Amino acid sequence: MERTAVNPWDWSIKLGYNQAEVLDGATRQIICAGQTAVDGEGNPQHPGDMRAQISLALDNLEAVLKEAQLDLSNVIKLGVYATDVDEALKNFDLMGMRFGPHQVAPPMTLLGVTRLAAPGLLFEIEATAAA
Repeated sequence: MERTAVNPWDWSIKLGYNQAEVLDGATRQIICAGQTAVDGEGNPQHPGDMRAQISLALDNLEAVLKEAQLDLSNVIKLGVYATDVDEALKNFDLMGMRFGPHQVAPPMTLLGVTRLAAPGLLFEIEATAAA
C-alpha cells in the first residue's frame, strides 16, 4: 500500500496528522471499534488520569490491530473522543510516541464529548486501517 499525504496547509503536520491521504494498492481494510482504557474484562482503568487512559487505549488499539495482523503503520483514519479536549491535547505527545516510529500521520478528528460509554472513561480512539 502506498500513502500520499495531502496537505494544502502545514499546520496539521505540526500537530501530527495529515489533512488527507491518497491510498494506492490497499487490498484489506479493518474498521476498529472505539478503544478505551479498559482491561481484558472490559473494566475501566485509571480513573481521573487522562495520560494513563490514552496510553491504555492505544495499547488496546494496538492489540486489536495485531489480532488482525496489522499495526499502527496501517492506520489510515482516526477518530478521537475526549471528555476534556485540553487535557487530551496536553498528553498528545503519546500519540506521536506511538505513531512516529511508524512514520505515519493518519487524518484525525478530535471531538469533545460530555461522557463516554462507561463512567470514568475520559478518552476513546477509533481507527480504520488498511493493508
